[in-house]
Amino acid sequence: MRFGLVGTGPWAKLTHGPGLRAAADAELIGVWGRDAGKTAAIAADLEVQPYGDYAELLESVDAVAFAVPPKVQASMALEAAAVGKHLLLDKPVATSVDDARALADEAADEGIASVVFFTHRFEPPSRKFFAEVQAKGGWKGGWTRMLAALDAPDNPFTDSPWRREEHGALWDIGPHALSNLTVMLGPITDVTAVGGEGDLVHLVVRHESGATSTASLSLFAPPEGSSFETGIWGESGTAFLPDGYWPPEESFQLAVHELVAAAESGESHPVDVAFGARVVELLASAEEQLNAAR
Repeated sequence: MRFGLVGTGPWAKLTHGPGLRAAADAELIGVWGRDAGKTAAIAADLEVQPYGDYAELLESVDAVAFAVPPKVQASMALEAAAVGKHLLLDKPVATSVDDARALADEAADEGIASVVFFTHRFEPPSRKFFAEVQAKGGWKGGWTRMLAALDAPDNPFTDSPWRREEHGALWDIGPHALSNLTVMLGPITDVTAVGGEGDLVHLVVRHESGATSTASLSLFAPPEGSSFETGIWGESGTAFLPDGYWPPEESFQLAVHELVAAAESGESHPVDVAFGARVVELLASAEEQLNAAR
């Protein structure tokens, strides 16, 4: 399947580009970016063509992988979907419910395949854990703590403007939290949000199964206080999502493969754009609650 890459930032360089190049069932055709110099540089690194015209890129490919801010992604992905291109999206798929629903509706109308790159859902150790959790059942609740340090010296995303907006943590790492809690405890019915210092937000999450879970999120924890943990408890005891690093480009390679498989089979992927839109609905509800409490 012929892919185009949209974006020239760190995530495109570190993950999307290498993952697409390594995927056996994908051919990376070219890159589009707003900055011609950055586009030329990443295209040279990936040994593909730089595109200055997005419409021209769309004409050359079967699918598009997006590594751009969510507001940019929403409109560009809608344009790609409207001309029948399969979508490999980053999270969140949008930052407004209307945009997310419009994108999901367009994908459904066009009959195209879509996958949203919720990172843990494509890491083999995490997948093994999620499968074991689902096989055991009897779970009553869970939690996730994602306290990141965006300003740590080695963080490649420190210059990302959208992550520094008022509710950046909610929209950046919140999707991962909700995705992980969903796969462990089932579909989410609603969330209750409480704000803390700075961008810190706590979510109480209710699931269709009757289970409840919690999420604590921040992008601006002190480096010494940065920590991550996801767990679940119930009749089988307590279990924790495995720690450890898994190369994101390898996870992205798997996402590419599964998008191709979904396109060929016509079957929806578990984390397609419809699921991505549901996550946006939950995040928007949380943001509305945080704004109302100010």
